[in-house]
Amino acid sequence: MKTARELAHSVQFSASEQEPSLLSKAEELIFAGKGRSAYVFRIKGTSKVLKVFFTPFHHIAQEEAAIYRQLQGLSFYPTLYEYGDGYLVIEYIEGQTFYSCLIHGHPVEKAHIEAVDEALSAARERGLNPSDIHLQNIILTPSGEVKLIDVARFRQMKSCHQWNDLKRAFATHYGKWYFPKKMPVPLLKSIARLYKKNMLPRVGAS
Repeated sequence: MKTARELAHSVQFSASEQEPSLLSKAEELIFAGKGRSAYVFRIKGTSKVLKVFFTPFHHIAQEEAAIYRQLQGLSFYPTLYEYGDGYLVIEYIEGQTFYSCLIHGHPVEKAHIEAVDEALSAARERGLNPSDIHLQNIILTPSGEVKLIDVARFRQMKSCHQWNDLKRAFATHYGKWYFPKKMPVPLLKSIARLYKKNMLPRVGAS
């Protein structure tokens, strides 16, 4: 088995700064997802994932690793195993994101919302300021536990109301007779675009 550093260095991206694409990787890596700053791979034969950042975002690896260290011991967050120049190795969390739950019609219960609140409160007690909480970084496991990933922005100084806005949307609309059992992806993307353009109500908005 290659080391995490060797696996990370096997990942090659295209030179495009706007949206790099994956050119090559070690066969031990199974594609698991892509974000704004990194690709994520499950490491074959393990319960670990490797997160490899695009070159302009290498510095985020160290920042996110430091935040995961602050969160260690809290069951709501994955374990950090290792980090290096432009990569992290963390615990693999099996389950569906809240985003996927909406698409496929898997129920998100009030207890799951309350668990997210508890996870964020626990992070604040560790001196962090959770930010950028969205449907794709909250995972519901097969056993019904809630886990949060992608914590790189948990040290931001500004106030973030995104989770409170999501909570209000769930309380106001989710489960009502008019709310669809399954949310089409284009509809979710349209709602996200309107939110980013400040065209939807926000908590604390004047």
